[in-house]
Amino acid sequence: MKTAVDLLAALAEPTRLAALRLVWDGREHCVCELMSKLGATQSRMSRHMSVLDRAGLVSGRRDRQWVRYTRCGDLSPEVVALVEAALALADAPAADDETEAAA
Repeated sequence: MKTAVDLLAALAEPTRLAALRLVWDGREHCVCELMSKLGATQSRMSRHMSVLDRAGLVSGRRDRQWVRYTRCGDLSPEVVALVEAALALADAPAADDETEAAA
């Protein structure tokens, strides 16, 4: 298992978090699909997915010229909870937004 710092660092980038949200459904996603949905170039998307792979959050399978990514199936409950909390926080309005809305 990777350290908490490795996991948090992998989750701390918006494109990686958005990609993780897509693969978190448990299905396999081609890097070309992730590129299209996230508006990223192939090299940028591959670099981000490599970080998630090294952190142990996703695994990749080569399919001709593309790599297909899935959520790792053997994640500990603590890691799953950490990722789900990060995804939920990414969806939550920023504290500044709530303050402005209340004013």
